[in-house]
Amino acid sequence: MADDKKYYMTKDGKEKLEQELEHLKTEKRKEVVERIKVARSFGDLSENSEYDAAKDEQAFVEARITTVENMIRNAEIIEEDQSASNVVTIGKRVKFAEIPDGDEEEYVIVGSAEADPFEGKISNDSPMAKSLLGRQIGEKVNVQTPGGEIRVEILEVK
Repeated sequence: MADDKKYYMTKDGKEKLEQELEHLKTEKRKEVVERIKVARSFGDLSENSEYDAAKDEQAFVEARITTVENMIRNAEIIEEDQSASNVVTIGKRVKFAEIPDGDEEEYVIVGSAEADPFEGKISNDSPMAKSLLGRQIGEKVNVQTPGGEIRVEILEVK
């Protein structure tokens, strides 16, 4: 596979991926194989929706295994960078306020493999993170979002 993309993630994020991979290989594969066996026992495979569904799930599981293995192989662990504590970098928590309304938001900037906005983690590939990376506390930044351009002020970097 020629995918040499680096996947930025925390040590915990890599461990979660390793656990997911282990689960997929040891448990999920076996479950899908068993579903295929049961579906085969129903007879004619040409009109067997259970068999088709199980084969589709098998393809999904195998594709996910390949993806996770690639992500782990190309993982770039985000290290704590104490030297520039007021600069936004991957792995840091950033608090900012929208200008002029003052609505405050706070996110941790992580690699795309760990991104989960509902847990307050945004991808370094997102428009917000791309605009904030390398900036410092007090800077005002224009961010081009899918909903239009917004202006924010960086309040905190942890």
